[in-house]
Amino acid sequence: MDRVVIVRAGEGTAMTARGSALRFKALGADTDRRFSLFEREVPVGARRPAAHRHPGTSEAFYVLDGTLALHVEDVDHRIERGGFALVPAGVAHTFGNGGPEVLRVLIVHAPALDSYFRELDALDRSGRLDQQSERELMRRHGLEPA
Repeated sequence: MDRVVIVRAGEGTAMTARGSALRFKALGADTDRRFSLFEREVPVGARRPAAHRHPGTSEAFYVLDGTLALHVEDVDHRIERGGFALVPAGVAHTFGNGGPEVLRVLIVHAPALDSYFRELDALDRSGRLDQQSERELMRRHGLEPA
């Protein structure tokens, strides 16, 4: 990291995933792959990611608005606005919108996983995103379906 990165409100690298809008504020290229950070808007009823593990990546969630429904190793958690969750590397999890309004959540992956989301966005926009293609993509990026 040899430069300051400033991303203003409403700015960032826009992507989509399973009906959610993602806006990356920090990409791996900005952080020497140490982490990536994005805001995700999850509509009510949006499809959850397949349960998975990140063997070499921790994932953190900070709820900006709404309710995060986080399923971690067979335990369900509801995290309200202002709440935080850290899923350590290797722990099986999935998540979704657990409330009646749009969920806005800030997500950090350490090290960065934005390259996975770039490919997921391309699959989603092409109309070829299904459970099989998603699982194959996960494997290519070092994620393990649980």
